Amino acid sequence: MTGPGDQAPTGAGPASDTTTGTPATGTPTTGTPATGTPATGTPSRGIPPRRTGPRGAGPRSIASRLMDNRWAGLAGLLVALLAPFVNATPYALSVMTSAAIFVMLAAGLNIVVGYCGLLDLGYVAFFAVGAYTSGVLSTRLGLPLVATLPAVLVVTVIAGLVIGAPTLRLRSDYLAIVTLGFGEIIRVTANNLDVTGGPSGIYGIPGLTGGPVSFYYVTVLIVALAVVGAARLGRSRLGRAWRFVREDEDAAEAMGVHTYKVKMAAYVAGAIWGGLAGVLFGAHLSAISPTSFTFLQSALVLMAVVLGGMGSIRGVVVGAVVISVLPELLRDLADYRYLAFGVLLIIVMLVRPQGLWPARSREAAQ
Repeated sequence: MTGPGDQAPTGAGPASDTTTGTPATGTPTTGTPATGTPATGTPSRGIPPRRTGPRGAGPRSIASRLMDNRWAGLAGLLVALLAPFVNATPYALSVMTSAAIFVMLAAGLNIVVGYCGLLDLGYVAFFAVGAYTSGVLSTRLGLPLVATLPAVLVVTVIAGLVIGAPTLRLRSDYLAIVTLGFGEIIRVTANNLDVTGGPSGIYGIPGLTGGPVSFYYVTVLIVALAVVGAARLGRSRLGRAWRFVREDEDAAEAMGVHTYKVKMAAYVAGAIWGGLAGVLFGAHLSAISPTSFTFLQSALVLMAVVLGGMGSIRGVVVGAVVISVLPELLRDLADYRYLAFGVLLIIVMLVRPQGLWPARSREAAQ
């Protein structure tokens, strides 16, 4: 027997803790520390975890959250639909329609350059093929423009296969030089054929609708469907194969990806987008000529893709709108507007080298 002031003998059984009533076995108690946070180090249930960027890079900015917002595309479409209510003059409608067609061109080139990583400097060739096919069929045979769409699709697919088959085995600079040559071949051919009107081109191409306002809305809806289709392609299984080829073609080949077929699919898809944009272009101007399909046009489309963010469909749309609308906003500068346009582009590329709206992979977003 020991008294209240005596200590328990050494080697005795486990003593009872008089404060908690649990055996003093050395195990941690189930209560919480004095700080009020659980012993496991996890945040309490009443406080939600703080949203951070990829790999714990800190809290995400407001601009980053806006760029990742799923409603950004619908907001842009709403702005395009409401634009004629702000300014519906013939000049403004012409500029907005041309900008919408340019967006479709940039979305098609983004499939080739942004998704698959193929540097194409002759993309205007498909633009010309689509415009001339619809123009010849509508003026020579008297077909409505909508009836020429199946022929345009067939011809542009054939053009993509013919141009892509001998060139897509090349890489980097060699591919760029060959595609540039094919773009010039299409333009020179159209300039020397009687069926295409030679240097004078084709005039009297019928429109899709009765007025400029209705044609603008039809163009916006067609371009919106094309942009959504390009975005869905980028998220598909084929789109993942395109990204693998873009990052490392040899590694993709080693993992079982048929790189030649994958690149051909990207080239043909880009050709279809460019051909349909050519149909809208001919309907918009009611006349086409070889001077509308020069290398400068290909360079401007490529500039829109790079400026907006390669591989980012939202960035490409923004870049195309900037490239097509900014020269018109600088028209008051007369001969100096292209100088100011170039300086502004250089500043933007220095400030945002990754593009105005860069692409973010799903892995980075998580």
